[in-house]
Amino acid sequence: MRNIVVCCALLLSFSVNAQMKAFNASEQPPAPDYSNEKHWSALPFRKDAADKIPNTETWVSDSLKDVDVFYIYPTIYRSKKVWTADVNNKKLNKRIDNKPVKYQASVFNASARVYAPRYRQAAIAAFYDKGTDGTQALDFAYEDVKRAFQYYLDHYNHGRPIIIASHSQGTRHSRQLMKDFFDGTTLQNKLVAAYIIGFGIDTAMYKTLRPCENENQTGCYITWASFKKGYDPGNSQLYGNVCVNPITWNRDTIAVDCSKSQAAILLNFNKRYDHACAAQVHNGYLWVNNTLPFVKGFDNLHIADYNLFWYDIRANVAKRISAFWKQ
Repeated sequence: MRNIVVCCALLLSFSVNAQMKAFNASEQPPAPDYSNEKHWSALPFRKDAADKIPNTETWVSDSLKDVDVFYIYPTIYRSKKVWTADVNNKKLNKRIDNKPVKYQASVFNASARVYAPRYRQAAIAAFYDKGTDGTQALDFAYEDVKRAFQYYLDHYNHGRPIIIASHSQGTRHSRQLMKDFFDGTTLQNKLVAAYIIGFGIDTAMYKTLRPCENENQTGCYITWASFKKGYDPGNSQLYGNVCVNPITWNRDTIAVDCSKSQAAILLNFNKRYDHACAAQVHNGYLWVNNTLPFVKGFDNLHIADYNLFWYDIRANVAKRISAFWKQ
């Protein structure tokens, strides 16, 4: 876990001194072809990183799952030369698969089929750029995500209910995806829930979509950004004006004791940290008290947004799916 936390600290303190060239769409790597399975990090009915489970569980066949998850991973790309990542970069793809897809997308695999497209994600520098290049790179990356989702709808979905899931840069894209495909559309009726975590969401972004207010509500979205209890992150892209507590699944500001949380995981899937985190919604973000190795010493817990509440999320996904089918 130490390597992940250190990596997070480096990413969050990154400064754009790298003299990137002005963003030019024609100079970016080739577009992914979503008819090609290699341009998906995770797909059902094949073995990939999203299939990881604790050794206390038994794998559930994808043929028995009635819901899909469309997952968008966070920033792993740290180039100081090219604004967006090449989806054919094997070294980068391995990091994506072995970190966010393995530790985040996997949380859904007990209850749903997991789809995770590769996309030309923007470099971390895009979030710190003071001009327009960073925004252009992020918008360019979103177009891949949008095309991937349309391909998924056209070729894989077959009318099945959908969960949208994401983290960090992935959530920067998924919040727009929700607006383009679900907000006030007929597809919203197929939305079980959206776990769009670790980047700012504002309720004013949507006409009809609303934050989830309890553990069984469907057709809504869930978001939080984790920080050590007592820490003030100041103005941050990581949170907006809405936060859902991943222990109680509501938005009140009552402090929730760690005894109410199920469990966390870190790097070892077979090491379960029971009742490791207390949580409280505070000023639009989540204050977390935790007893986890390494993690407990950090103020910004962004890298562990999923890990801290891994078993809580896993159980909640099953509850929302059950509630969806009872509507």
